[in-house]
Amino acid sequence: MSPLNKEKLNQIRDDRREQIKQAALKVFARRGYTGTKTSVIAEEAGISEGLIYRYFQSKKELYTTIVQELMDEAKRELKLAPSLPGTPFEQIRNLTKHMMDENKMYAFMLMERARTANDVPEKVTQIFSEVSTNVLIDPLIPVFVKGQESGEFSSGDPRKLLSWYFTIINSLLTQDEVDKEYGLPDVDVLMRVLTN
Repeated sequence: MSPLNKEKLNQIRDDRREQIKQAALKVFARRGYTGTKTSVIAEEAGISEGLIYRYFQSKKELYTTIVQELMDEAKRELKLAPSLPGTPFEQIRNLTKHMMDENKMYAFMLMERARTANDVPEKVTQIFSEVSTNVLIDPLIPVFVKGQESGEFSSGDPRKLLSWYFTIINSLLTQDEVDKEYGLPDVDVLMRVLTN
């Protein structure tokens, strides 16, 4: 096989693997680990169920892979949060907007469900046990304090205020069904929780 064909084949494999992970992410986020069947993932991905097992040995491996990759991505993004452009208000607003984005909210839904569920693989429980529950809040405290000092955010304990704020967002994202009439609140409505 020529190097070009091998490279193209590897790209096709990578694309297919990513397609499976993205479909699985949505299904796991909505149904949880136990409530998800690989046949439903295959249907979401538009592939045969057997094809999943060419890329992942089991549903457990697929789920664990997704959780680990999401955790790694979250850590990278949160480290960058304090260096994002804009005022502290704009930084936290952009992070919130990112979390509530239709394409990203499944990741946050899955992570919250995985963190609190009792029926996930042991490796997933281990991933969360190695990370502080404040992994989302800790990098944002300096940003929030700076925003308090400039008058953009309410006074009070930054950790407590941010904890309440992200609890609200997590609750909205993990509800079984979004209100059909009203949908999710606008980011600016949520930001009022943090402002004067």
